[in-house]
Amino acid sequence: MAEDLHIATGNKTEQYQSLIPQVRGILEGENDLVANLANVAAALKEQFGWLWVGFYIVKNNELVVGPFQGPVACTRIKKGKGVCGTSWAAAKTIIVPDVEKFPGHIACSSLSKSEIVVPVIRDQEVVAVLDVDSEKPDQFSLVDQRYLEEIVELIQF
Repeated sequence: MAEDLHIATGNKTEQYQSLIPQVRGILEGENDLVANLANVAAALKEQFGWLWVGFYIVKNNELVVGPFQGPVACTRIKKGKGVCGTSWAAAKTIIVPDVEKFPGHIACSSLSKSEIVVPVIRDQEVVAVLDVDSEKPDQFSLVDQRYLEEIVELIQF
């Protein structure tokens, strides 16, 4: 697979529909989890230009930062804490239009205004979360949820 990414224009749906086959191509034939998480984070960051895109991986009953693109991140997050820990505990995607209004929000970057966290579930257990932050409020919608959930399903854990 060539590592060139075609950056699509248009509405979010069109951008995701262009990106997903490219993500499949990036992941095809590659078994290394770190490489795959890194490339997925990079592809999403390149396509959408969000502030922070990355993965937290469940290790020893806490989330530990994994491959990401963006500013320095919080290293460890407890289950049920912040948006990531809450998504992990609930095993569901959480969209936060205004992080200032989320009880217990963990501010890894003061630039973050909105966030979406998508759990990566394998064998009915959350093994990681995809965390995306934006500098703009109300950046994420059900369109993002649908396609980001589809993207995390492509990753072999």
